[in-house]
Amino acid sequence: MMLAPGSTIGIVGGGQLGRMLAMAAARLGYRVAILEPQADCPAAQVANRQIVAAYDDPAALAELASISAVVTYEFENVPVEAAETLAARVPVLPPPRALEVSQDRLVEKQFLNGIGIDTAPFLAIDGDSELASALQAFGGSGVLKTRRMGYDGKGQRVFRNMETGSYAGVFEAMGAVPLILEGLISFEREISVIGARSADGKVVTYEPAQNVHRDGILHISTVPAAISPSTADIARQAVASILGALGYVGVIGVEFFVLDDGSLLVNEMAPRVHNSGHWTEAACAISQFEQHIRAVAGLALGDTRRHSNCVMENLIGGDVDRLPELVTEPDVLVHLYGKAESRPGRKMGHFTRLTARPAVD
Repeated sequence: MMLAPGSTIGIVGGGQLGRMLAMAAARLGYRVAILEPQADCPAAQVANRQIVAAYDDPAALAELASISAVVTYEFENVPVEAAETLAARVPVLPPPRALEVSQDRLVEKQFLNGIGIDTAPFLAIDGDSELASALQAFGGSGVLKTRRMGYDGKGQRVFRNMETGSYAGVFEAMGAVPLILEGLISFEREISVIGARSADGKVVTYEPAQNVHRDGILHISTVPAAISPSTADIARQAVASILGALGYVGVIGVEFFVLDDGSLLVNEMAPRVHNSGHWTEAACAISQFEQHIRAVAGLALGDTRRHSNCVMENLIGGDVDRLPELVTEPDVLVHLYGKAESRPGRKMGHFTRLTARPAVD
């Protein structure tokens, strides 16, 4: 059912993604209420209302449900119990099941393999002895990650060509929490695809972006990616399969490793709008943010074609000081997030530089 203009969309989370969703919602005539414990968060600066409370606060959840026609979220670590509490009173999109799958890296990879999508090999790790035998199985190399939480390179440790031996203390150093060891993959490049699914099952996908990370944080996304049309099609089909299997409504971001032969492994999925899709704000008529609002509000999904080639770059920490220079450049869209304090590793904004799209890419 389509939400009438003037309806309120609730958003759990008040960061930059919530900010851009709120801006897109306002353009389509919707009001926005944010649930976020930090007062004057980036999203609240452009929303109609903020509920300042913890994400799992019962009174705050009841208030958000009472004023919202639909609730969505801007990050994947929203407590599943909170999403289910909301869903008992108001539609929550994407469904809480998507949160449940994406919050645990082991569950996520088991889900992906279960629907026929390849990932790096993986093993659950619950102690130092398991790590030793898992590394032996993976030839001494792998990426050890916390199963829950962790983003932008946090909660990870890389092992390369190590002899199997004693790894006493590693489990404790990683927080003594459930871990997963993923095989270290030799890949040609990293790409991501932003996809969306409507309540009636229609799926649209944006063109794959080629991503470069720096210190575990996305640095640059380039479109078009240097991949074959067949590889791009396989990536888009994988995203459509994920969306269908989850009964998903809204936008999702899926990251892939591209191997030397053009085949793909899914690295991870994010049940929300995604940093590597920020380029759509400048290079497409319908951004990923508007696409998400369209989907959760019951509107028709928009065209995903791009009108320009582009490079999106994150402004991290002190990079925000480049603003005076960037605003003098033609064909550059700058978006700052309204964060008061610049810190190393903190995403302060991004910019997208457009170039003419050739008649044939």
